[in-house]
Amino acid sequence: MSTNGAGATTNTHPLLEVHDLRMHFPIRRGVFRRLTGWVRAVDGVTFSIREGETLGLVGESGCGKSTTARCILRVYAPSAGEIVYRGVDGQAVDLASIEESALRPFRREIRMVFQDPYSSLNPRMTLLDIVGEPLKVHRIASGRQLEERVAWLLRRVGLRPEYMRRYPHAFSGGERQRVGIARALALEPRLVVADEAVSALDVSVRAQILNLLQDLQREFKLTYLFVAHDLSVVEYLCDRVAVMYVGKLVEVANTAELYARPKHPYTEALLSAVPKPDPRLRSRGRRIILQGEVADPANPPPGCAFHTRCRYATERCRTEVPALRDVGGGHLAACHYAEELDLRGAEPGGSDPSTRQ
Repeated sequence: MSTNGAGATTNTHPLLEVHDLRMHFPIRRGVFRRLTGWVRAVDGVTFSIREGETLGLVGESGCGKSTTARCILRVYAPSAGEIVYRGVDGQAVDLASIEESALRPFRREIRMVFQDPYSSLNPRMTLLDIVGEPLKVHRIASGRQLEERVAWLLRRVGLRPEYMRRYPHAFSGGERQRVGIARALALEPRLVVADEAVSALDVSVRAQILNLLQDLQREFKLTYLFVAHDLSVVEYLCDRVAVMYVGKLVEVANTAELYARPKHPYTEALLSAVPKPDPRLRSRGRRIILQGEVADPANPPPGCAFHTRCRYATERCRTEVPALRDVGGGHLAACHYAEELDLRGAEPGGSDPSTRQ
């Protein structure tokens, strides 16, 4: 199933299914903090992830992709919707509705790699404390056994075990992110949510971390939800891609299909912005510059939220909300004219991050 060597497998039931997920934040103003409205950060998102697969969740800053990830981890309690996770025993559990106290077993199976390798590590803790903390909290290891486990994890992510007595300030950004990955792997998770895991790193280090994530996926049979805004990284790592705009999914497809034949004008604009390392490719098609401002999630426009910036918009787009539907071969798009528009895709191989070190 996987086209990028990530080792995805095919299962009857998805590992994770998100149904009509909504996360609305209240807007309160005045001395008495009266409720005056809602910010619809996530507004009706539905997708699934198969075991062993990597799903990329992409979009501009503020589109709701990180909020979606945090809802899955139950950092936020969703306003509505379902987050159905299938455990090792095959039983499906709605993480959105269960009590906080019942989440503990699932926090072992769903872990997160954070965006900033500097602020996500406690500067007062050694690597032994940072990587070993989940093992202590869940009472899995202590003493000598804990040290041996941390040493093994550090070796597996490319760090020397003798570094475990050092503090985060002694390491570079790439090395710190390896520490964050080791911490996420400590409890042997099944699903790893990587929230912009390489965006804060130097370009020369990104390919190393991406290759490490692929190696770990094959070795530990991991499933990834990879949140990013860099489409070159997503093409390199992900099996499928889900594109978000103002709290909603506008397109979901196999990676190769989406990059070659996008069905939503917003995806077309994103792909046109992917850097082209080959000078011969830069003259083929100009970048699409979107006009206007991103819609306000607290006061979205009627109809399609993208119509204020879309060069293909018609009167129907201004009044009727498009449904996310299958436009052929499992390719989903939320555009009234998805079957009619002939949109420009990315140049083949033009966004491979391994060519931009």
